[in-house]
Formats: sequence, structure tokens, C-alpha cells
Amino acid sequence: MTGAYVALEDGRVVEARARAPGRSRGELVFTTAYTGYEESLTDPSYEEQVLTFSYPLIGNYGVREERFESDRVHPRAVVARELTDDVAEWLTEEGVPAVDHLDTRDLVVGIREEGAMKCGIAAGPDATPEAAKEELAQCKGMSEHTDIGSQVSVAEQETHNADGTGPRVTLVDCGAKGSIVSSLVERDAVVDVLPYDATVADVRHADPDVLFISNGPGDPENFEQARALVEEFVGNVPLAGICLGQQVIAGALGGDTEKMAFGHRGVNQPVRDLRTDKVVMTTQNHGYTVSDPGDLEVTQVNVNDDTPEGLESEELEVITRQYHPEANPGPHDSLGFFDDVLALADERVVNTAD
Repeated sequence: MTGAYVALEDGRVVEARARAPGRSRGELVFTTAYTGYEESLTDPSYEEQVLTFSYPLIGNYGVREERFESDRVHPRAVVARELTDDVAEWLTEEGVPAVDHLDTRDLVVGIREEGAMKCGIAAGPDATPEAAKEELAQCKGMSEHTDIGSQVSVAEQETHNADGTGPRVTLVDCGAKGSIVSSLVERDAVVDVLPYDATVADVRHADPDVLFISNGPGDPENFEQARALVEEFVGNVPLAGICLGQQVIAGALGGDTEKMAFGHRGVNQPVRDLRTDKVVMTTQNHGYTVSDPGDLEVTQVNVNDDTPEGLESEELEVITRQYHPEANPGPHDSLGFFDDVLALADERVVNTAD
């Protein structure tokens, strides 16, 4: 057993056990999910963060590639009460430092009380408290990455289900989970995935029936080109968005966003529909939220803190969700969102014919 240390922004240095060696730094956040660790670890929205699992045992059903949401692990480091050998070996192969045998309950309470905080991690035979503090010092001196989209987006256009007979969806990849694409393909949509910095000309060439802004990491203000696309096509092409996509679309349509104290990350977030008063359980992973919906109507809210979970405009043909309706991992209560998105395209075809 080799040692590890986690240096926290609040001044504490926590001793732990190294499970995957290395040094790293980032924003320490937590998820309450008790399953779906493979999906969480491969979710691009965790880019540049250090992920803490609040559930005590991570890895009890192994590691299977078919559950991955992307082609690599995205958190800069992983913290857990106990990691199984399967997960530890996977993270070692990925070059992602991981530690366990520490009180994650205490970390989670600290984040809830003080907010997400920076941390530095040193793990392995040469780990020392000083090394973890050095990582923290570098992290605290960094400004937030303003071009984070380049780390999580496709480099060039990809087309999925090219022979499909359903609507054509242009998905702007700001860090999209793979199951967003598969949820659309399962409904026979043709999905053109464009880079996060796609131009107006790129979208015009794709000629979408729906323009879809994906989830992704960090501050929505960093995704200026995606915002420009919304401003250009709103009112002419139906718009949809998930997570970061909701924030980008709201910002482009007169709204605003703000950083949350510790965000929503887990698979048990209750969301109430304001029109039906129905509550569904949702999967979420975001540190920012819409503070002003602008030209959009708030149609769904989080039961715990009333933050906007759904925005819509019938006139502008816009529908967005802050949570992850593709539900990998998580409950399947909101899978119908993808049917609603494609219905926008069908309505556009009917209206154009009229």
C-alpha cells in the first residue's frame, strides 16, 4: 500500500491510499450516484475536475467499455471511500490519479458548506503533503480554461445513421455524451455531430431540421461560437439543448447564467413540471445554472432549490433541459424529451408544407 495526500483549498491536507499513481489538481466536486461510475468517469462534463464519489464502494460490478460515454476518463483525478481493483487498474491505465481510504463524507459536507473548492493530489511511492500542496498552489493560480471545448469536442464533422429516415439533427459537440447521439439515432434521426467551434456556414451546409447544443464542461460563457449559432438560427431552425446547451441557449436569447455553490451531480435530482405538477427523477451533472431565462419560459424547476430545469418557447421553437434525459446512468423518467425534440422538426415540416 502506498500513500496519497489531498491538499484542500480550505487549508486541510487529507491522508489517503494511492490506487492509481500520479499528481494532479482541479476543482473538487462530488456526485451522489451509487451506480453508473463508468458513465460518470467518461462524461466529458467532468473535464478538469476532481471527482469525489459520495457512495462508499465504487467498482462492485466491474468495468465494461460498452457503458462508456466517451473514449477516455475525463476527471483529472478520482476520490472515493473504497475503489475496487478493477476501477483502480482502469484508472492506472488511463493515467488518472486515484485515491481512497479517506472520509469522503467529510469531504462532501465540506463542499456543501463551503462550495466546490480547488485541490491538489499526490499519490504513489513518492507522494508527500508538500507535493499535494504544490499541485494546489498551481491550481489556485490558474484562471478557468476558456477554450475547454477543444479538449472534449470532435475535431471534424461526424455523421451517425446516415441512412436514417427521421429528421436531420445537427449536434454541436461541446462535450456530448455518447448516449445523447444514440438516443437520437434510436429514433431514426440522422445526426451530424459538429465541433464546438462550428461556423454558421458549417451549420448551413448540414441543413438541419433541428440544431442541438450538447452538454459540456465549465462556464457556458466560454462557448461563444455555440452561442453565435443560436443567435443566428433562432426562429429559423428549431433549437434544443441539454445541460450546458440550455445555458448557452438562454444566454443567447437575452438570459444569464451563474455558478452554483456546489452544483447538481447525481442520479436522484427531483424535477417538477410547472404545467402538469408531475415530479420526475433525473440525472444531472452541472456547476452552472440559468439565473435569467431571457426570452424563454421556465417550464420545469428543481424541487430542492427551484433552479430552472426546463426552458421552452413555442413561438421560437426552442426546448431545453438542464438535466440529462438520456439517463446513462440514471432513471428513465425523462427519455420522452428526445421525442419532443424530433417533434419540433416534424411540426416544422408540416408548417412549411402549409
